[in-house]
This record gives sequence, structure tokens and C-alpha cells, in this order.
Amino acid sequence: MKRSQKEGLKSKFIEALDLPKDVVLDLPRVTVTGKIGVLIENHRGIIEYGPEKVSINTSIGLLVIRGEGLFIKYVLADEIFVEGKVRAVEFEE
Repeated sequence: MKRSQKEGLKSKFIEALDLPKDVVLDLPRVTVTGKIGVLIENHRGIIEYGPEKVSINTSIGLLVIRGEGLFIKYVLADEIFVEGKVRAVEFEE
């Protein structure tokens, strides 16, 4: 069975059972709180950290947060919270 067929079957199975896709597919969950903070769940580690840019590895590529005065408030096994003046949140492959 080809990879695309397996992914299609997996998606149909998830939808049929009404399971949360972010958990089953190991997708990152990103919650932006205004312009003051970003919560990233299901991460795979910090790649770059500075006051103007924070890069976090995820299952679908790098999540890059840009802004001013950025700092990591906390890091847990499955989540990271970044605070500061958030200007942009984007995925890079």
C-alpha cells in the first residue's frame, strides 16, 4: 500500500472515530494570546532562541516566532510558552 493511501485511510479512520487530529497525527498545537504570548504544544525542541526570534522544531517543520523582547517563560516535555511582543508566527519547511 502506498504512503498516500495509508495517510488517506488514517485520516478517514480518525474522522470516523471523531478523534482529535492534532493528538493522533502528532501535529503541533499553537495558541496565540494577542500579541503577548505563544503556547506551542507537541513540540520537538528549541532550535534557536533570541530576543527577536525563537525557532521551535515540530513534526511538520520549524515554527518561527518573531518579535521584540521574546523570552521563554517555561518549557515542559510537551509544551513551550514564549512571551514578549509577538510580531509574527509562521511555519518554515
